[in-house]
Amino acid sequence: MSAPTSAAGGRTRLSPEQRREQLLDLGVQLLATRSLEELTIDLICAEAGISRGLLYHYFGSKQGFHRAVVQRAADDLYEQTAPPEEGDPLERLLASLTAYVDYVAANYEGYRSLVQGAASGPGDLREIYETTRHRLSERVFTADAQSEIMPDTAGARLVVRGWALLVEEMTLRWAEDPHGLTRDELLAVLGGALPALVDQLP
Repeated sequence: MSAPTSAAGGRTRLSPEQRREQLLDLGVQLLATRSLEELTIDLICAEAGISRGLLYHYFGSKQGFHRAVVQRAADDLYEQTAPPEEGDPLERLLASLTAYVDYVAANYEGYRSLVQGAASGPGDLREIYETTRHRLSERVFTADAQSEIMPDTAGARLVVRGWALLVEEMTLRWAEDPHGLTRDELLAVLGGALPALVDQLP
């Protein structure tokens, strides 16, 4: 992204692309502590110091803005939970799992809203959510991991899908009320669950 240009009086004038990116970044930041429904047009406009008309110009509607923010948040989640390039497959999986738990804890309200919206909200939000979950699960089936974690079979994919749902539900419950387990205990349970399930495959 190019640097902002200076306008008269020392003010910074953003290009249309920069302004749109700024609004998306602000939306993701606010979504960390608010539900999607609380992310209103009035709130965004007040925080960004812009008119409603300008927001509609970039995103078309409130739903269009929400869709763009959710997509940005989903992309951020995927990037921030990328496993390290070095280490054995199980170590890399645990590193990615740790990043996921930390992300949900830091962005609890927004992530919970995304999960709930995927269950009962518009189809486009469900599609973003399902696509992101699929991308996260696919990391288990990278070529270097198959020999140590599991083969790429229909049964293995069913196991991974169930494990991903377990991880999501337990992490959300823990982020809401962490008194039952410490963070390290939660990670040990979640990280150990996949190999245990894999051992049951025929």
